[in-house]
Amino acid sequence: MPVWLEIIVRTLSAAFVLFLMTRILGKRQLSQLTFFEYVTGITIGDLAAFLSINHDQDWYIALVAIVTWFFVSLGIEFLQMKSKKSRDVIDSKGTVLIKDGKVLEDNLKKEKLTNEELMEQLRRKSIFKVSQVEYAVIEPDGQVNALLKDQYQPITLAQLGIKMPTEAEPQTVILDGKMMDEPLATSGFSRQWLNTELEKQGVSLENVYLGQVDGYGQLYVDLYDDKIKIPQPQEKPLLLATLKKCQADLEIFALSTENETNKQIYTTCSEQLQHVIDDTRRVLIQQ
Repeated sequence: MPVWLEIIVRTLSAAFVLFLMTRILGKRQLSQLTFFEYVTGITIGDLAAFLSINHDQDWYIALVAIVTWFFVSLGIEFLQMKSKKSRDVIDSKGTVLIKDGKVLEDNLKKEKLTNEELMEQLRRKSIFKVSQVEYAVIEPDGQVNALLKDQYQPITLAQLGIKMPTEAEPQTVILDGKMMDEPLATSGFSRQWLNTELEKQGVSLENVYLGQVDGYGQLYVDLYDDKIKIPQPQEKPLLLATLKKCQADLEIFALSTENETNKQIYTTCSEQLQHVIDDTRRVLIQQ
């Protein structure tokens, strides 16, 4: 076999073996590399490169080394899943860096982290004042997570006493100009409904690169041609305007009638409708 052909075969084989091992080891290898996983990745990659280009050596030698590293990594992952002590030894524990707005210098030195690096990590989380931090910890993967003091945390709807309905997961119903039947059915809509919505927006199915339906049944489309401007749906703003008009009409009726019973009915209905408007305003103004 010619040398160039042997190298191609070895490279393709190494790529296939690496892909297969990565799939078995799981996505954690890609998203959150621990120190050992980092070393394992470099070592296996180096062995795969050796397998690809060193045609003078027997191919199975490098393959045996790769498989050995693979089973070592697999075994360590198994230990981590079964034993907390193993996780603490292999991945280490999180270390507190800030407590009650004060930097713990000894822990900072223990993690070989400078104060500039700590401030950089905090700024990435939009935190610019150490005094605002209640608690900060460096995780085993090197990320710094911080909890702000209560007075500096952003206000939530729960704190304001506003209850919002749970929004269903958006479904991608169009990909590359083709309808996706399963997500469409999950959203509770049909092909006919989707075609009607596309007609309302003045676009054809073939021109749609991506189409999504949100939890409120509103269709968003992204076209291949980004220069084309799509008019925003007006159903929600029109519904909000209609509710406001009805509430205003009820107030006018209450002011214009001289019958106290009717006045009370109009006033009560107006107040109830105002509560409905307040509860649904945030949903109806979303685009």
